Amino acid sequence: MHSERLIKKFSQKQSKVAVIGLGYVGLPMAVTVARRGYHVIGIDVSDFCIQNVNAGKNYIGDVDDDELRDLVKKGMLSASNDYSLIKDVDIILIAVPTPLDKYHQPDMRFIKDSINSIVEHISTETLMVLESTTYPGTTEELLVPPIKSKGFIVGKDVFIAFSPERVDPGNESYKTANTPKVVGGVTEDCNLVAKAFYESILDASVFLVSSPAVAEMEKIYENTFRNINIALANEMTILCERMGISHWEVIEAAKTKPYGFMAFYPGPGVGGHCIPIDPFYLTWKAREYSYHTRLIELAGEINNEMPQFVLEKAIKVLNKDKKAISDAKILLLGAAYKKDIRDVRESPIHNLIMLLEDWDVRFDYHDPYVPKFHNELNDKIYNSVDLKNISSYDMLIILTDHTCFDYKDVVNKAKHILDTRNATKNISSENIVLL
Repeated sequence: MHSERLIKKFSQKQSKVAVIGLGYVGLPMAVTVARRGYHVIGIDVSDFCIQNVNAGKNYIGDVDDDELRDLVKKGMLSASNDYSLIKDVDIILIAVPTPLDKYHQPDMRFIKDSINSIVEHISTETLMVLESTTYPGTTEELLVPPIKSKGFIVGKDVFIAFSPERVDPGNESYKTANTPKVVGGVTEDCNLVAKAFYESILDASVFLVSSPAVAEMEKIYENTFRNINIALANEMTILCERMGISHWEVIEAAKTKPYGFMAFYPGPGVGGHCIPIDPFYLTWKAREYSYHTRLIELAGEINNEMPQFVLEKAIKVLNKDKKAISDAKILLLGAAYKKDIRDVRESPIHNLIMLLEDWDVRFDYHDPYVPKFHNELNDKIYNSVDLKNISSYDMLIILTDHTCFDYKDVVNKAKHILDTRNATKNISSENIVLL
């Protein structure tokens, strides 16, 4: 049987692997697979990604520079834009972007383009797994029909599954290799083949579910859970401010309960490709079933309003000095959406910049991880400044709590600090205002 031969190949590391998409998910996975003895070809439409991988140059934070260089040098990993190379592989992992369009509906063109190119070269006895985060039903709606149209029997000739990526940029404890994996195959044999492959490359357990749709929903549930709880933390912050209570102190007190509570923290907004995006896949799909996901949509509204709340708080602080925000000069400390990474996807800084520019506010930003970035909301490029002239700004707003910042020095030099991350919690100073 094809399934048995494939599984035997996995155990002997005789298979070749294609990873479609070499971004934040694909490149770490390609490195993980190559590290375990598989020959990996990464396929991407980006010349930047292809050229850098083939030169052994890393561009993703969670990938080790030396390891990437070594794998490329040994011939275990290479990159190309040529889909015809699919004919020589036994395993295809799809990790392409799944963004939202301007109407907050899933944009499936990258998955569709990939599968259309794959089916022209795929052969019998191949495992194909979609890892891109998407709505429940995607695998069986978009991957299975093109494969069947070529005369293959799913679960006998070609084995198809969905296994959601679980990448937490900057997490020092959990990387691709040691994070538990969820797998949902189209058939039982698809599940068994996919499980055997992942067990051959991971140092973590593989949990099987009954269908791709369950695995797809599981991934969205993870991030929707976080989105809703962050929204609760943000809403409590707004309420606590009106009541004259420190929400940060409330959280610390609540954390003393050893059961039934998990701490989530407020901030200037949510960022990254997952939390601000994934819940909208579900709200979109729910309409097909005549259901309105009210709680999910409300959480999104609350989180999206946080940059406005930050601006309003900054205005109040400056007003006490009889300073109009339109006459002020502000320094934004941090651009990445979370600490100690260089990822600015969906970062709160994008929306806050739009608000500041609406008010004609003069501002700069500083982030050692992000020397410059492109704000897609206004199609402008912004460059990081140094921290030599902190005292020349009327206010410093901490948007990202990078551990490399010398907060004591910043506090000593700044006129006013609006701390949206509680980064200065161990510093006592009258010029600090917490979110």
